[in-house]
Amino acid sequence: MHPRIIYWWGYARRRGEWDGWAGCSAFAAAPGCYRLYASGIRYSDSDRAAFGVRRPLRLLAYKLDLDPNQVSELARILSELKTERAQAEVDERRTVAAFADALAAATFDEEKVREGAALRVRSTERLQDAVVKALRQIHALLDAEQRAKLAYLIRTGTILL
Repeated sequence: MHPRIIYWWGYARRRGEWDGWAGCSAFAAAPGCYRLYASGIRYSDSDRAAFGVRRPLRLLAYKLDLDPNQVSELARILSELKTERAQAEVDERRTVAAFADALAAATFDEEKVREGAALRVRSTERLQDAVVKALRQIHALLDAEQRAKLAYLIRTGTILL
């Protein structure tokens, strides 16, 4: 890149020539900078950084018009589900490591492969039970109109389980 362009780039950023669109700079997201997505929901860069409970909870609280008690209970439910999913990812890595160890050995260790496969099955069953439990608790937490809205969000793919 030509040095003059680098100078111009910095000069334009300091002057704020690109700050006219949604309060954002063109090169770095400023605090309070929001992006609109096709769904019409705005996410700030801090929302994207906090993957997990925070963003889906905000989305659900907004879309389902939850009261503060429902929000706190839903946060607890989603946190438990997030923990189970993290544990399933750890189990998956252990399974893959067991398979790789069995293949790397001089002789094939069928017992190690079977243990890895059994761990994968147990992990999947635990995750399945956690999802069923979470859905049961969410069903009890929401009223009929909120459940219908949540079912619509799940059907359209806005919320993934």
